[in-house]
Amino acid sequence: MFKRIALSAAAVAAVACLSVSVANATPLMIVGFNDEANTVYGNQDWSLPLMAQLHTQLLRVNLYWGGARGVATRQPANPADPADPAYNWRVYDHFVRAAAHYGINVMFTIVFTPKWANGGRAQNVAPTTTAGWNALRGFAEAAAVRYSGVYTPPPSQQDPTDATSGQPLPFVHYWTAWNEPNNPIFLSPQWSKFRGKWRIQSAVNYAKICNFIYAGVHSAPVGGEKVACGVTAPRGNDAPTSVRPSSDPMSFMRAAKSAGLKTFDAYAHHPYYGFKTEAPTYVPPKRDRTHTIQLGNINILIAQMSKLWPGRKPLWITEYGYQTTPDRIFGVSYAKQAAYLTQAFLIARKNPRIGMMLWFLLKDDSNIPNGWQSGLFTNAGAKKPAFNAFEKTAALFIHR
Repeated sequence: MFKRIALSAAAVAAVACLSVSVANATPLMIVGFNDEANTVYGNQDWSLPLMAQLHTQLLRVNLYWGGARGVATRQPANPADPADPAYNWRVYDHFVRAAAHYGINVMFTIVFTPKWANGGRAQNVAPTTTAGWNALRGFAEAAAVRYSGVYTPPPSQQDPTDATSGQPLPFVHYWTAWNEPNNPIFLSPQWSKFRGKWRIQSAVNYAKICNFIYAGVHSAPVGGEKVACGVTAPRGNDAPTSVRPSSDPMSFMRAAKSAGLKTFDAYAHHPYYGFKTEAPTYVPPKRDRTHTIQLGNINILIAQMSKLWPGRKPLWITEYGYQTTPDRIFGVSYAKQAAYLTQAFLIARKNPRIGMMLWFLLKDDSNIPNGWQSGLFTNAGAKKPAFNAFEKTAALFIHR
């Protein structure tokens, strides 16, 4: 465990009061974006002012533990120490300061494993040793300490070109544990044989991922952080021997609970549509209704969450969107995208259990064949009707 950084009682109390006020300000739903391409790694001078104009309350981005963009460039001597020289936080320090300048709160999604923590395997493979799991918990703690609102980076980790780098970093209130763990792109393997029977191995591993990230984040010195688990994709094929096996979100949730997923502050889900003919109100046919969870039948997932973890924990929609042309498979017209955006946010707002909804992308991906075209701008920078729809709709959710 990382020895606590020295913080004044006044500083801790001030940020603690701030966290309480943010968490309990109003029952209105939190709205915003999920978009790191145009913010963390894109032109922030373009994207962040636009997001502020759109009344963005929250911006979700990945915080990479491992992988090509990983903060942990090598194995740290003390994983829970945000000043450990193995960590490179520079891009995130700059990003959270820039977002705070425009009054935008940040949600970090901790994702991907360094090779030294999983025996040299791919980044979507969970830790494989006790030391690796403890390092994940330590990284979550180090990140939460660093972005606790009262932590000033040591001189060795300050950016000499940034006049604010000697000041405390902004407070990151919201966190999620991994992304779409029922999708093999983000967590593998999805299935394995156990005592002669197939089991959802991703759920077994994810239970530990959630528990360790939750414990690490909540070890920060200030408190008030909120950690969401689940973060599930809307569907899965439940076919262990297929070319690309995955698991449906309902089965995944049950398996994660059975594997020991203890608690969380919110459950997150991505209730994307499956075909371009499906409006936000669409309810999957009966044969798929308990396996495919879209916005139209999201209460099925909420009911199971409440049964497995009694209480009224909120559901966060941390990704949602409708693609437009030129996507030929999922693309709807610009007019339909705008209408569906408004309809979806109002549907979510009427649901007392949904506390957050984030739209995926401000601007379309440049990779037309494989990327997403759900932005409010085309890749060429042309504004779609959905921009005005988002601005008008988001104004209804401003915290007073």
